[in-house]
Amino acid sequence: MELQLLNDTFSTNESIEIINQLFQVKIKFHEDKIKISHNEEDVKMREQKIKFLQNELAAARQFISKQSGYISLSSQIIL
Repeated sequence: MELQLLNDTFSTNESIEIINQLFQVKIKFHEDKIKISHNEEDVKMREQKIKFLQNELAAARQFISKQSGYISLSSQIIL
């Protein structure tokens, strides 16, 4: 099963906003799991994932900021 999450063209500001919100959902997911975890290994793994996501988000923002015009965004979930 495939779910089309995104498939459209957006301004650079809208693109940054959408990507930021998508990443924030995933970061919050890991932060919430850390709050209830009693396993130090799990917490460290999730902290690494959060740092990775933050770095990817920063790189995406930087890349998009250098673009002019509109950006095509596409994302799907495959189950």
